[in-house]
Amino acid sequence: MLYDGALQSAPRLSVLPFALETKSADTEGTLKDSPPAHPGPPAHPNQRARRFRPRRTVSDRVREALLLLAEGRADLLTHEEKAWNSITFSGTRHEVMLDFSGAEAVAAGEDFIANLPEHEFRIPGQLVADATISEVDHRFGADERMVVTAVLLLLEEA
Repeated sequence: MLYDGALQSAPRLSVLPFALETKSADTEGTLKDSPPAHPGPPAHPNQRARRFRPRRTVSDRVREALLLLAEGRADLLTHEEKAWNSITFSGTRHEVMLDFSGAEAVAAGEDFIANLPEHEFRIPGQLVADATISEVDHRFGADERMVVTAVLLLLEEA
């Protein structure tokens, strides 16, 4: 491994060279009283830096809804999303493969299969037009396991 002594003596930045996302202070001053999240100066005196929080996508919400329906007893194996359009509608098709391992998980998987077609999903901005099971691979024995493939067709709400 090569060692360059000049790297160790290079100056370190104590303040980031770019502005962070900020939040406006409210009228009561509660944000002004809280400690700053970043040691550098804020972009505006009445603003403070806040942590970045990624937005949850439709795919994230579909996975969460399916795992909740599976009572938390399934492991996500795959999730494929494909956009589609027609003259009147647009949306996405989601194919999700879940793994239920163990006797209790397989029982939850059987409930998942029974409840999926009639389940009322609450995904903001989306309408679940169809939810079906396309494939089930059930293996019996000491290590009972069931792999379920669910297909959901989502329509974008206008």
